Amino acid sequence: MQILVFGNKYKLKFIDSVKSLFFKLKHRGANILFDKEFAKEIQDSGLLDISEFDVFDNNFSGDIAISLGGDGTLLTTANRIGNRQIPILGINLGRLGFLTDVQAHELDNLDDIIFNKKYKVDDRMVLCAEIVHNAQCTTNGLELKRKIHNAQSAQKFSTTEFSLNEIAVLKQDLSSMISIDVTLNDEPLHTYQADGLLVSTPTGSTAYSLSVGGPIMMPETNNLIIAPVASHSLNVRPLIIPDNWKIDLKISSRSHSYLASIDGRSITMPDTATISISKADYTVRIIRLEGHSFLNTLKTKLMWGADIRVEC
Repeated sequence: MQILVFGNKYKLKFIDSVKSLFFKLKHRGANILFDKEFAKEIQDSGLLDISEFDVFDNNFSGDIAISLGGDGTLLTTANRIGNRQIPILGINLGRLGFLTDVQAHELDNLDDIIFNKKYKVDDRMVLCAEIVHNAQCTTNGLELKRKIHNAQSAQKFSTTEFSLNEIAVLKQDLSSMISIDVTLNDEPLHTYQADGLLVSTPTGSTAYSLSVGGPIMMPETNNLIIAPVASHSLNVRPLIIPDNWKIDLKISSRSHSYLASIDGRSITMPDTATISISKADYTVRIIRLEGHSFLNTLKTKLMWGADIRVEC
């Protein structure tokens, strides 16, 4: 069994709590490989001797991937894995953690769970965003920066990005809203006047979309959510559409730019750029331990049914 380990360098203080898992897996015959950049951070910290394990860079394959961190780390892991169909097991070293299924108290027998496959694998929908622009632009996202930098001389350039949670367009300046023309299957829907707009998957319904008033959807639901961020019109509400529809976004801004965010990977775009969103032709495979369920996660993480009153 080949196990890939991805992680968040800002969670290195938690390595002590999980390093015994790696030695247990290795003792049982697993080949443990750490992401090269993450491995360097661990080695430099002195918390674990990485020389006892292998490392990998961009060309990799494996039977399972372990993501160490919060939901943001798992989103980064999912982006790295892409369409390789490697199941991802999230170990929660963050705060809320809807995607990271394993908690700290469940680490003791995790090696047995992995080897005996005492888990289920959920296939999660992925969004595909084709970003087309007719002018040069700058970017904050590292991978997107590389792609766009290589095409700086082009008058027209397109890039395709993938998202597990959501794709957002947001205003950049502090004062003025942006206008977002939304077209569904080539039919105009509405021009949103707002601070931004989200297109969210069911997986992302408990993320940014939830914070702007969007509904929670079961992961198996074949729908998408379109939700404005701080809409200027109070009667404009989140909209649920089928996941096989195509969504086209055209943005206008007084600053002639806007921010496109794909699972937190941010790009500063000129408002000449358009975004076409559709369902990707692959899914991301997320591991869920036996006895765990999305409904239980909702009740636990959102404290449904908890009595938070304080007795005097």
